[in-house]
Amino acid sequence: MHYDLIVVGAGIVGLAHAYTAARNGLSVCVIDKDAACVGASIRNFGFVTVTGQGAGDTWRRARRAREIWGEIAPQAGIDIVHQGLWLTAQRPQALSVLQEFMATEMAEGCELLSPQEAALRAPALRLDGAHGPAQAVLYSPHEARVESRTAIGLLARWLAQAHGVAFRFGEQVLEVATPRVRTARATLHAARVVVCTNAELGGLLADRIAPHGLRLCQLHMLRVEPPRGLLLPGAVMGDLSLVRYHGYSRLPAAQALHAQLEAEEGESLAHGIHLIVVQSADGSLVVGDSHHYGPVVEPFADDRVDALILRHLQEALHLPEFRVTQRWLGTYPSSPATDCLIDAPDEATRLVLVTSGTGASTAFGIAEEVFASW
Repeated sequence: MHYDLIVVGAGIVGLAHAYTAARNGLSVCVIDKDAACVGASIRNFGFVTVTGQGAGDTWRRARRAREIWGEIAPQAGIDIVHQGLWLTAQRPQALSVLQEFMATEMAEGCELLSPQEAALRAPALRLDGAHGPAQAVLYSPHEARVESRTAIGLLARWLAQAHGVAFRFGEQVLEVATPRVRTARATLHAARVVVCTNAELGGLLADRIAPHGLRLCQLHMLRVEPPRGLLLPGAVMGDLSLVRYHGYSRLPAAQALHAQLEAEEGESLAHGIHLIVVQSADGSLVVGDSHHYGPVVEPFADDRVDALILRHLQEALHLPEFRVTQRWLGTYPSSPATDCLIDAPDEATRLVLVTSGTGASTAFGIAEEVFASW
């Protein structure tokens, strides 16, 4: 069979390229080795994050991706579960970071609220934390949250039904030599091929990946059942996020905050923990996460890491009791140099890997750039 484009990988990066191509009238086939998407794209928060993304390409791609999510989610039957971001600054050093952030172009539309203002608008936030009264709360209206476990499948189904994208699940791709793609079941042909294989660093195009020094990053995630009636006003973050997200961490004031956190939260930093909390339609909370790096990651989850994440959860929200109902691990490729690897093995082939855990937030923006420059 012959297509205009074959996409290898049915995660959010692959689906974003399939959508962009199909929207422009190309015939598309998506191939994935699993019977359904079970990788990083369904193991995350479903959090489309704009505010805090690294200045430049990543922030710009996230803004565009957020627009596209807003356009296609209702068409694909994907609910936007909630919108907005609330980031509580507990320490004076964190307030300094947010004040610097508010002076950048990335703060457009955001508000820096007093604790009193935030308490009125977001009563679920705990603003009398272990480090004293909160300094301020950053509110951003730009974020959106989808239920990633179901959104990816719904997106694939919509692409098939509304845009004629062909899907071949449960089929391993053995070789890409555009225009030929050889799988375990067939040999297909396409004018162009995009390889979006996420964490499979030793598989297809491994010789193109190796020079970039990518590692694997593993993260801990939990689903928590809170007391009945708890309602988050949007996604929630805290001080630790300010030294992790590049839109904040690369500001001059972040150095002092990092030093303070090293002294007070050294164990959390050692595990790469920063708090994100989002809410599902059933009221449960998705909570995380941590970051452990290496050429291979062990399948064993340390309960101490989960305990640290849950402590930060209790410090961020009025949560007198809760119950952990699920725990899982996610894995994605990571680069110290770039948030996204785009490589051109030849004129008709592209390798696209999001190397920063920002796939849901940036993939649609990345895909538009790939096709615009191809």
